[in-house]
Amino acid sequence: MRRAGAALAAVLTWAVVLTGVTGCSAADSLFGKPRSPEEAIKVVPANEAKNVRTDGPMEVKLPDGHLESVKVMKFQDGQQAPVPGRIDEDGTRWRPTAKRLAGAAKYTVDVVAVDEDNHRSARHTTFTTSVPDKRFVGYMTPENRSTVGTGMIVSLEFNRPIENRAAVERAIRVTAKPAVDIAPHWFGKSRLDFRPRAYWEPGTKVTVDLGLRDVEGAPGVFGIQHKKTGFTIGRSQISTVDAADDTMEVRRDGELLDTLPITAGAPKTPTYNGKMVVSEMLEVTRMDSRTVGFGGEYNVPEVPHAIRLTTSGTFLHGNFWTKYAFGESNITHGCVGLRDVKAGDPDASDTPAAWFFDRTLIGDVVEVVNSDDKTVAPDNGLGGWNMTWKDWTAGSAAH
Repeated sequence: MRRAGAALAAVLTWAVVLTGVTGCSAADSLFGKPRSPEEAIKVVPANEAKNVRTDGPMEVKLPDGHLESVKVMKFQDGQQAPVPGRIDEDGTRWRPTAKRLAGAAKYTVDVVAVDEDNHRSARHTTFTTSVPDKRFVGYMTPENRSTVGTGMIVSLEFNRPIENRAAVERAIRVTAKPAVDIAPHWFGKSRLDFRPRAYWEPGTKVTVDLGLRDVEGAPGVFGIQHKKTGFTIGRSQISTVDAADDTMEVRRDGELLDTLPITAGAPKTPTYNGKMVVSEMLEVTRMDSRTVGFGGEYNVPEVPHAIRLTTSGTFLHGNFWTKYAFGESNITHGCVGLRDVKAGDPDASDTPAAWFFDRTLIGDVVEVVNSDDKTVAPDNGLGGWNMTWKDWTAGSAAH
Protein backbone atom coordinates (compact mmCIF):
# COMPACT_ATOMS: atom_id res chain seq x y z
CA MET A 1 0.00 0.00 0.00
CA ARG A 2 1.26 3.42 -0.86
CA ARG A 3 1.32 6.17 1.71
CA ALA A 4 -1.86 5.73 3.76
CA GLY A 5 -1.47 8.97 5.66
CA ALA A 6 -0.75 11.21 2.72
CA ALA A 7 -4.24 12.55 2.01
CA LEU A 8 -4.34 15.89 0.23
CA ALA A 9 -5.48 18.92 2.22
CA ALA A 10 -9.24 19.26 2.44
CA VAL A 11 -9.14 22.79 1.08
CA LEU A 12 -8.12 21.50 -2.36
CA THR A 13 -10.87 21.59 -4.93
CA TRP A 14 -11.78 18.48 -6.97
CA ALA A 15 -10.18 20.02 -10.04
CA VAL A 16 -6.86 20.42 -8.21
CA VAL A 17 -7.01 16.89 -6.80
CA LEU A 18 -7.69 15.49 -10.26
CA THR A 19 -4.58 17.18 -11.62
CA GLY A 20 -2.43 14.88 -9.49
CA VAL A 21 -4.66 11.87 -9.53
CA THR A 22 -2.28 9.30 -10.99
CA GLY A 23 -3.89 6.10 -9.77
CA CYS A 24 -2.00 3.31 -8.06
CA SER A 25 -4.34 0.35 -8.12
CA ALA A 26 -6.66 -1.49 -10.44
CA ALA A 27 -9.86 -1.44 -8.41
CA ASP A 28 -13.47 -2.57 -8.41
CA SER A 29 -15.25 -0.20 -10.78
CA LEU A 30 -18.20 2.14 -10.55
CA PHE A 31 -19.30 4.45 -13.35
CA GLY A 32 -17.94 7.99 -12.97
CA LYS A 33 -17.62 9.21 -9.38
CA PRO A 34 -18.33 6.75 -6.56
CA ARG A 35 -21.94 5.60 -6.48
CA SER A 36 -23.93 3.35 -4.21
CA PRO A 37 -23.00 -0.36 -4.23
CA GLU A 38 -26.16 -1.42 -6.07
CA GLU A 39 -25.07 0.66 -9.07
CA ALA A 40 -21.69 -1.09 -9.42
CA ILE A 41 -20.74 -3.58 -12.09
CA LYS A 42 -21.43 -6.79 -10.21
CA VAL A 43 -19.11 -9.75 -10.68
CA VAL A 44 -19.87 -13.08 -9.00
CA PRO A 45 -17.79 -14.60 -7.38
CA ALA A 46 -16.51 -11.58 -5.47
CA ASN A 47 -13.07 -10.12 -6.13
CA GLU A 48 -10.26 -12.13 -4.48
CA ALA A 49 -12.69 -14.81 -3.30
CA LYS A 50 -10.98 -18.07 -2.36
CA ASN A 51 -12.17 -21.68 -2.25
CA VAL A 52 -15.08 -20.90 -4.58
CA ARG A 53 -17.30 -23.92 -5.18
CA THR A 54 -17.03 -25.35 -8.67
CA ASP A 55 -20.82 -25.69 -8.91
CA GLY A 56 -21.45 -22.16 -7.65
CA PRO A 57 -22.79 -19.26 -9.72
CA MET A 58 -20.63 -17.11 -11.99
CA GLU A 59 -21.91 -14.03 -13.78
CA VAL A 60 -21.41 -10.36 -14.59
CA LYS A 61 -24.39 -8.01 -14.21
CA LEU A 62 -25.17 -4.34 -14.80
CA PRO A 63 -28.05 -2.29 -13.38
CA ASP A 64 -28.20 -0.23 -16.59
CA GLY A 65 -26.19 0.50 -19.72
CA HIS A 66 -24.61 -2.43 -21.55
CA LEU A 67 -21.59 -4.71 -21.41
CA GLU A 68 -19.08 -3.84 -24.13
CA SER A 69 -16.80 -6.81 -23.46
CA VAL A 70 -16.29 -9.57 -20.89
CA LYS A 71 -13.05 -11.56 -20.91
CA VAL A 72 -12.69 -14.43 -18.43
CA MET A 73 -9.48 -16.46 -18.28
CA LYS A 74 -8.73 -19.69 -16.40
CA PHE A 75 -5.20 -20.39 -15.11
CA GLN A 76 -4.43 -23.92 -14.02
CA ASP A 77 -1.04 -25.65 -13.71
CA GLY A 78 0.58 -22.91 -15.75
CA GLN A 79 -1.99 -23.30 -18.54
CA GLN A 80 -4.19 -20.41 -19.66
CA ALA A 81 -7.54 -20.82 -21.40
CA PRO A 82 -10.44 -18.46 -22.17
CA VAL A 83 -13.78 -19.23 -20.55
CA PRO A 84 -16.57 -19.27 -23.17
CA GLY A 85 -19.69 -17.31 -22.35
CA ARG A 86 -22.30 -15.01 -23.81
CA ILE A 87 -23.88 -11.63 -23.13
CA ASP A 88 -27.68 -11.59 -22.91
CA GLU A 89 -29.67 -9.79 -25.60
CA ASP A 90 -30.31 -6.75 -23.40
CA GLY A 91 -26.55 -6.40 -22.81
CA THR A 92 -26.73 -6.35 -19.02
CA ARG A 93 -25.63 -9.87 -18.08
CA TRP A 94 -22.85 -12.29 -19.01
CA ARG A 95 -22.80 -15.95 -18.05
CA PRO A 96 -20.39 -18.79 -18.87
CA THR A 97 -21.42 -21.52 -21.28
CA ALA A 98 -20.21 -24.34 -19.01
CA LYS A 99 -22.22 -25.25 -15.93
CA ARG A 100 -19.21 -25.81 -13.64
CA LEU A 101 -15.92 -24.10 -12.90
CA ALA A 102 -12.64 -25.98 -12.85
CA GLY A 103 -11.27 -27.00 -9.47
CA ALA A 104 -7.94 -25.75 -8.08
CA ALA A 105 -7.83 -22.94 -10.65
CA LYS A 106 -7.39 -19.18 -10.68
CA TYR A 107 -9.77 -17.03 -12.73
CA THR A 108 -9.48 -13.44 -13.91
CA VAL A 109 -12.44 -11.35 -15.06
CA ASP A 110 -12.03 -8.20 -17.17
CA VAL A 111 -15.17 -6.19 -17.91
CA VAL A 112 -15.66 -3.05 -20.00
CA ALA A 113 -19.11 -1.50 -19.80
CA VAL A 114 -20.89 1.60 -21.10
CA ASP A 115 -23.50 3.42 -19.02
CA GLU A 116 -26.61 5.25 -20.26
CA ASP A 117 -24.58 8.49 -20.63
CA ASN A 118 -22.09 6.68 -22.90
CA HIS A 119 -19.35 6.67 -20.24
CA ARG A 120 -17.04 3.67 -20.38
CA SER A 121 -15.84 1.92 -17.24
CA ALA A 122 -13.79 -1.16 -16.44
CA ARG A 123 -13.48 -3.74 -13.71
CA HIS A 124 -10.77 -6.34 -13.10
CA THR A 125 -11.34 -9.11 -10.54
CA THR A 126 -9.79 -12.45 -9.63
CA PHE A 127 -10.88 -15.50 -7.66
CA THR A 128 -9.69 -19.06 -7.02
CA THR A 129 -11.76 -22.21 -6.89
CA SER A 130 -11.74 -24.85 -4.19
CA VAL A 131 -9.02 -27.41 -3.67
CA PRO A 132 -9.88 -30.81 -2.15
CA ASP A 133 -9.40 -31.07 1.60
CA LYS A 134 -5.91 -32.09 2.67
CA ARG A 135 -4.48 -31.06 -0.71
CA PHE A 136 -2.42 -28.08 -1.85
CA VAL A 137 -1.67 -26.46 -5.20
CA GLY A 138 0.69 -23.77 -6.43
CA TYR A 139 -0.60 -21.02 -8.75
CA MET A 140 2.28 -20.34 -11.12
CA THR A 141 3.56 -17.31 -13.00
CA PRO A 142 4.30 -17.04 -15.94
CA GLU A 143 1.87 -18.78 -18.26
CA ASN A 144 2.77 -21.93 -20.13
CA ARG A 145 4.12 -21.35 -23.65
CA SER A 146 4.31 -17.60 -23.14
CA THR A 147 7.07 -15.31 -24.39
CA VAL A 148 8.25 -13.01 -21.62
CA GLY A 149 10.87 -10.38 -20.89
CA THR A 150 14.35 -11.06 -19.55
CA GLY A 151 13.38 -10.10 -15.99
CA MET A 152 10.74 -12.80 -15.57
CA ILE A 153 10.77 -14.60 -12.21
CA VAL A 154 9.03 -17.96 -11.78
CA SER A 155 6.66 -17.51 -8.85
CA LEU A 156 4.37 -20.00 -7.12
CA GLU A 157 1.67 -18.93 -4.69
CA PHE A 158 0.40 -21.86 -2.62
CA ASN A 159 -3.19 -22.05 -1.47
CA ARG A 160 -2.12 -23.29 1.98
CA PRO A 161 0.92 -22.59 4.18
CA ILE A 162 3.78 -24.99 3.47
CA GLU A 163 5.42 -26.42 6.58
CA ASN A 164 7.75 -28.88 4.84
CA ARG A 165 9.30 -26.30 2.54
CA ALA A 166 12.42 -28.31 1.75
CA ALA A 167 10.39 -31.25 0.39
CA VAL A 168 8.20 -28.99 -1.74
CA GLU A 169 11.23 -27.11 -3.03
CA ARG A 170 12.96 -30.34 -4.06
CA ALA A 171 9.84 -31.44 -5.95
CA ILE A 172 10.01 -28.43 -8.29
CA ARG A 173 12.71 -28.27 -10.98
CA VAL A 174 13.34 -25.14 -13.04
CA THR A 175 15.85 -25.63 -15.86
CA ALA A 176 16.99 -23.59 -18.85
CA LYS A 177 18.56 -24.00 -22.30
CA PRO A 178 21.22 -22.71 -22.49
CA ALA A 179 21.83 -23.79 -18.91
CA VAL A 180 22.30 -21.21 -16.14
CA ASP A 181 22.30 -21.35 -12.35
CA ILE A 182 18.72 -21.03 -11.08
CA ALA A 183 17.95 -20.78 -7.37
CA PRO A 184 14.78 -20.80 -5.25
CA HIS A 185 13.81 -18.30 -2.55
CA TRP A 186 10.92 -18.55 -0.08
CA PHE A 187 8.89 -15.53 0.95
CA GLY A 188 7.09 -16.77 4.05
CA LYS A 189 5.34 -20.15 3.92
CA SER A 190 3.10 -19.58 0.90
CA ARG A 191 5.33 -18.22 -1.88
CA LEU A 192 8.31 -19.75 -3.66
CA ASP A 193 10.18 -17.87 -6.43
CA PHE A 194 12.96 -18.98 -8.80
CA ARG A 195 15.43 -16.77 -10.70
CA PRO A 196 18.88 -16.97 -12.27
CA ARG A 197 21.89 -15.01 -11.03
CA ALA A 198 21.35 -12.31 -13.70
CA TYR A 199 18.60 -11.50 -16.18
CA TRP A 200 17.82 -14.29 -18.63
CA GLU A 201 19.46 -14.18 -22.06
CA PRO A 202 17.05 -13.60 -24.97
CA GLY A 203 16.00 -16.84 -26.61
CA THR A 204 16.40 -18.95 -23.46
CA LYS A 205 13.91 -21.81 -23.11
CA VAL A 206 12.80 -22.34 -19.49
CA THR A 207 11.08 -25.49 -18.24
CA VAL A 208 9.20 -25.81 -14.94
CA ASP A 209 8.55 -29.36 -13.72
CA LEU A 210 5.98 -29.49 -10.91
CA GLY A 211 6.39 -32.87 -9.22
CA LEU A 212 4.14 -32.04 -6.30
CA ARG A 213 1.70 -34.94 -6.48
CA ASP A 214 1.64 -36.75 -3.11
CA VAL A 215 4.39 -34.55 -1.66
CA GLU A 216 3.52 -33.78 1.96
CA GLY A 217 3.63 -29.98 2.25
CA ALA A 218 2.21 -29.89 5.78
CA PRO A 219 1.13 -32.63 8.20
CA GLY A 220 -1.49 -34.66 6.35
CA VAL A 221 -1.66 -32.16 3.41
CA PHE A 222 -0.42 -33.43 0.03
CA GLY A 223 0.18 -31.89 -3.37
CA ILE A 224 -1.93 -32.79 -6.42
CA GLN A 225 0.07 -31.32 -9.32
CA HIS A 226 2.26 -33.30 -11.69
CA LYS A 227 2.84 -31.06 -14.67
CA LYS A 228 5.61 -29.78 -16.91
CA THR A 229 5.29 -26.28 -18.36
CA GLY A 230 7.64 -23.88 -20.10
CA PHE A 231 8.14 -20.41 -21.51
CA THR A 232 10.54 -18.53 -23.78
CA ILE A 233 12.58 -15.42 -23.07
CA GLY A 234 12.00 -12.79 -25.75
CA ARG A 235 14.05 -9.73 -26.54
CA SER A 236 15.63 -7.69 -23.74
CA GLN A 237 13.87 -4.46 -22.80
CA ILE A 238 15.03 -2.48 -19.77
CA SER A 239 13.41 0.88 -19.04
CA THR A 240 14.96 3.32 -16.57
CA VAL A 241 12.75 5.90 -14.89
CA ASP A 242 14.75 8.86 -13.54
CA ALA A 243 12.44 10.43 -10.98
CA ALA A 244 14.70 13.46 -10.60
CA ASP A 245 14.90 14.12 -14.33
CA ASP A 246 11.24 13.19 -15.08
CA THR A 247 12.24 10.93 -17.96
CA MET A 248 12.21 7.24 -18.88
CA GLU A 249 14.84 5.73 -21.17
CA VAL A 250 13.60 2.65 -23.04
CA ARG A 251 16.39 0.34 -24.19
CA ARG A 252 15.88 -2.69 -26.43
CA ASP A 253 18.77 -5.17 -26.52
CA GLY A 254 20.99 -2.43 -25.12
CA GLU A 255 20.07 0.17 -27.76
CA LEU A 256 18.14 3.31 -26.82
CA LEU A 257 14.68 3.23 -28.42
CA ASP A 258 13.40 6.50 -26.99
CA THR A 259 13.42 8.82 -24.00
CA LEU A 260 9.90 9.60 -22.81
CA PRO A 261 8.80 12.43 -20.50
CA ILE A 262 7.08 11.09 -17.37
CA THR A 263 5.64 12.25 -14.08
CA ALA A 264 6.46 10.20 -10.98
CA GLY A 265 5.48 10.30 -7.30
CA ALA A 266 4.99 13.67 -5.61
CA PRO A 267 7.26 14.59 -2.63
CA LYS A 268 4.73 13.24 -0.11
CA THR A 269 3.99 10.10 -2.13
CA PRO A 270 7.22 9.20 -3.98
CA THR A 271 7.66 6.26 -6.33
CA TYR A 272 9.62 3.25 -5.09
CA ASN A 273 13.22 2.98 -6.23
CA GLY A 274 14.51 -0.30 -7.59
CA LYS A 275 13.91 -2.96 -10.21
CA MET A 276 10.30 -3.86 -10.87
CA VAL A 277 9.02 -6.49 -13.30
CA VAL A 278 5.89 -6.09 -15.42
CA SER A 279 3.37 -8.62 -14.10
CA GLU A 280 0.07 -7.51 -15.65
CA MET A 281 -1.11 -5.35 -18.57
CA LEU A 282 -4.59 -3.84 -18.83
CA GLU A 283 -5.86 -1.85 -21.82
CA VAL A 284 -8.20 0.06 -19.51
CA THR A 285 -8.95 -0.13 -15.79
CA ARG A 286 -10.35 1.84 -12.87
CA MET A 287 -8.07 3.34 -10.24
CA ASP A 288 -9.57 4.17 -6.86
CA SER A 289 -7.49 5.81 -4.12
CA ARG A 290 -9.41 3.95 -1.41
CA THR A 291 -7.92 0.61 -2.51
CA VAL A 292 -4.33 1.70 -1.80
CA GLY A 293 -4.69 3.37 1.58
CA PHE A 294 -5.69 6.91 0.62
CA GLY A 295 -9.01 8.60 1.27
CA GLY A 296 -11.46 9.44 -1.50
CA GLU A 297 -8.95 11.57 -3.38
CA TYR A 298 -9.53 10.08 -6.82
CA ASN A 299 -11.64 7.53 -8.61
CA VAL A 300 -10.83 7.35 -12.32
CA PRO A 301 -12.89 4.82 -14.31
CA GLU A 302 -11.04 4.90 -17.64
CA VAL A 303 -7.30 4.73 -16.93
CA PRO A 304 -5.67 3.56 -20.19
CA HIS A 305 -2.61 1.39 -20.85
CA ALA A 306 -2.06 0.27 -17.26
CA ILE A 307 1.08 -1.79 -16.60
CA ARG A 308 1.38 -3.31 -13.13
CA LEU A 309 4.80 -3.11 -11.45
CA THR A 310 4.04 -4.11 -7.83
CA THR A 311 1.43 -6.07 -5.94
CA SER A 312 0.78 -3.09 -3.68
CA GLY A 313 -0.47 -0.97 -6.57
CA THR A 314 2.40 0.72 -8.38
CA PHE A 315 1.54 1.07 -12.07
CA LEU A 316 3.11 2.66 -15.11
CA HIS A 317 0.06 3.94 -16.96
CA GLY A 318 -1.48 6.46 -19.30
CA ASN A 319 -2.59 9.79 -17.87
CA PHE A 320 -5.10 11.98 -19.74
CA TRP A 321 -6.11 14.35 -16.92
CA THR A 322 -2.66 15.95 -16.46
CA LYS A 323 -1.49 18.32 -19.21
CA TYR A 324 1.81 19.91 -18.23
CA ALA A 325 3.63 17.74 -15.67
CA PHE A 326 5.30 15.28 -18.06
CA GLY A 327 9.02 15.93 -18.09
CA GLU A 328 8.53 18.85 -15.72
CA SER A 329 7.38 17.77 -12.25
CA ASN A 330 6.30 14.80 -10.11
CA ILE A 331 2.68 14.93 -9.00
CA THR A 332 1.43 11.33 -8.73
CA HIS A 333 0.51 9.16 -5.77
CA GLY A 334 3.42 6.79 -6.45
CA CYS A 335 2.82 5.55 -9.98
CA VAL A 336 4.65 6.56 -13.15
CA GLY A 337 2.48 8.47 -15.62
CA LEU A 338 2.86 8.84 -19.40
CA ARG A 339 0.88 11.26 -21.56
CA ASP A 340 -2.26 9.63 -22.96
CA VAL A 341 -5.87 10.20 -23.98
CA LYS A 342 -9.02 8.73 -22.50
CA ALA A 343 -9.59 5.05 -23.22
CA GLY A 344 -11.50 4.56 -26.44
CA ASP A 345 -10.31 7.81 -28.02
CA PRO A 346 -9.37 7.25 -31.71
CA ASP A 347 -6.08 9.08 -31.07
CA ALA A 348 -5.09 6.60 -28.34
CA SER A 349 -2.61 4.78 -30.57
CA ASP A 350 -0.43 7.87 -31.06
CA THR A 351 0.41 8.66 -27.42
CA PRO A 352 3.62 7.88 -25.48
CA ALA A 353 1.66 5.57 -23.16
CA ALA A 354 0.23 3.60 -26.10
CA TRP A 355 3.66 3.44 -27.76
CA PHE A 356 5.23 1.97 -24.62
CA PHE A 357 2.31 -0.41 -23.93
CA ASP A 358 2.53 -1.85 -27.45
CA ARG A 359 6.26 -2.55 -27.01
CA THR A 360 6.06 -4.15 -23.55
CA LEU A 361 6.03 -7.80 -22.51
CA ILE A 362 5.13 -9.39 -19.20
CA GLY A 363 8.54 -9.89 -17.61
CA ASP A 364 10.12 -6.65 -18.85
CA VAL A 365 12.08 -4.66 -16.27
CA VAL A 366 11.33 -1.09 -15.23
CA GLU A 367 13.93 0.37 -12.88
CA VAL A 368 13.30 3.58 -10.94
CA VAL A 369 16.28 5.66 -9.83
CA ASN A 370 16.77 8.96 -8.00
CA SER A 371 13.44 8.86 -6.17
CA ASP A 372 13.15 9.96 -2.55
CA ASP A 373 11.50 6.69 -1.54
CA LYS A 374 13.04 3.42 -0.34
CA THR A 375 13.83 0.45 -2.60
CA VAL A 376 10.82 -1.71 -3.36
CA ALA A 377 10.56 -4.87 -1.23
CA PRO A 378 11.63 -8.04 -3.08
CA ASP A 379 8.27 -9.72 -2.44
CA ASN A 380 6.23 -6.72 -3.62
CA GLY A 381 5.47 -8.04 -7.07
CA LEU A 382 8.37 -9.75 -8.81
CA GLY A 383 10.97 -7.64 -7.05
CA GLY A 384 13.55 -10.36 -6.40
CA TRP A 385 16.15 -8.63 -8.57
CA ASN A 386 16.64 -6.15 -5.75
CA MET A 387 18.37 -8.86 -3.70
CA THR A 388 22.00 -9.91 -4.07
CA TRP A 389 22.63 -13.45 -5.30
CA LYS A 390 24.00 -14.35 -1.86
CA ASP A 391 20.86 -13.13 -0.11
CA TRP A 392 18.65 -14.78 -2.72
CA THR A 393 20.24 -18.22 -2.40
CA ALA A 394 20.10 -17.96 1.39
CA GLY A 395 16.31 -18.14 1.05
CA SER A 396 16.38 -21.77 -0.05
CA ALA A 397 14.90 -24.23 2.47
CA ALA A 398 16.81 -27.16 0.95
CA HIS A 399 20.15 -25.36 0.52
